[in-house]
Amino acid sequence: MIREYKTIQEIASPLMVVRQVEGVTYDELGELELPTGEVRRCKVLEVEGDKAVVQLFESAQGINLAETKVRFLGHPLELGVSEDMLGRVFNGMGEPIDGGPEILADAHRDINGLPMNPAARAYPAEFIQTGVSTIDGLNTLVRGQKLPIFSCSGLPHAALAAQIARQARVLGANENFAVVFAAIGITFEESEYFINDFRRTGAIDRTVVFSNLANDPAVERISTPRMALTAAEYLAFEKDMHVLVILTDITNYAEALREISAAKKEVPGRRGYPGYLYTDLAQMYERAGRRTGKKGSITMIPILTMPEDDKTHPIPDLTGYITEGQIILSRELHRKGIVPPVDVLPSLSRLKDKGIGEGKTREDHSGTMNQLFAAYARGKDAKELMTILGEAALSDDDKLFAKFADEFERRYVSQGNETNRTIEETLDLGWELLSILPRKELKRIKPEYIEKYMPESK
Repeated sequence: MIREYKTIQEIASPLMVVRQVEGVTYDELGELELPTGEVRRCKVLEVEGDKAVVQLFESAQGINLAETKVRFLGHPLELGVSEDMLGRVFNGMGEPIDGGPEILADAHRDINGLPMNPAARAYPAEFIQTGVSTIDGLNTLVRGQKLPIFSCSGLPHAALAAQIARQARVLGANENFAVVFAAIGITFEESEYFINDFRRTGAIDRTVVFSNLANDPAVERISTPRMALTAAEYLAFEKDMHVLVILTDITNYAEALREISAAKKEVPGRRGYPGYLYTDLAQMYERAGRRTGKKGSITMIPILTMPEDDKTHPIPDLTGYITEGQIILSRELHRKGIVPPVDVLPSLSRLKDKGIGEGKTREDHSGTMNQLFAAYARGKDAKELMTILGEAALSDDDKLFAKFADEFERRYVSQGNETNRTIEETLDLGWELLSILPRKELKRIKPEYIEKYMPESK
């Protein structure tokens, strides 16, 4: 039997203290019934003796301490999961906001879940095609991987996120693929952009969208990515689907965590973030991966804007420790009009070697990838030298490398947000660009591949 309490001691939004409670546990879901009959939700953050500190999911406005009833429901926040979620749009609390009917749930799952047991993990080894050359060709995404995108304020990471969600697929017949897209603390315009883009392209049919807006309560931002991962776990491990989870923007999530930590008067850590920011992010990120004995998989792309463009800021710093690489967007390339402005040299996918090669992409992938990196790095050095000493100071080979760097940025990196390249098109374009260089400089590719794939000189 659910007991009701009229023993609210104090409210310091978003927190509330309830006295004389019995049998209440951490993370338990609760409801407030106002004298008007309105019902609002909350969850238990802390229990000490007969006092419970609860966190409100909505505003504290209008709550009468003497007359408002509080009841605890005996279970944590849950999400009703079903295959019918595909094609639907939910808010950060898992409620439909697209005008469609309520979901008939196959099951109700605790949104907090658990990080995947390392002993039950299968090693990521299969290629996922995003249609973006800088990712597919140079920083390959592998099924079950966590590959974040580090962006800066004002850069077009939203357009890149929508492009990946729209274009991503696994190669091979009869492979069920789905996208779970969670927008955390974004503006209404951004939310409409994502939803309209998915509907325009038909990608919505295989996508579950969770949208938490900037004017929604901070606590909802904490639940949004967990809702998304709960839906992804159901689709991947119950329905054998390959699920790509895109979370944008993790910085807004961490800011909400800091806000709630400050309200609880916890001792702050670096830059005012709580000391448990690392473990909190790890609990979330480590829910992605492949499980031994399960056909499905969860691949994750968290997107975050680096405060003050600082890679050493706690949010990108800790994310880099937990995940397997990073894709970095560049202001300099953005100013040049390159879309998407992916800076390939500091970007890294630590698992790229596991998802490429014969039977996965193509036999020449590894060699061409290494050669493109090396040639672009030398071309950038040549261009810097040219800026300081003038073109006359460069050797003929250096001039070719400088030309290669320009063409590489213009044709390979810059492909726009509507171009969807297959892995074969990306590899062929790489060969076309390498044909600018003398063959004696292609030291990282096997000679037989040069003979087989190098386009004929015009």
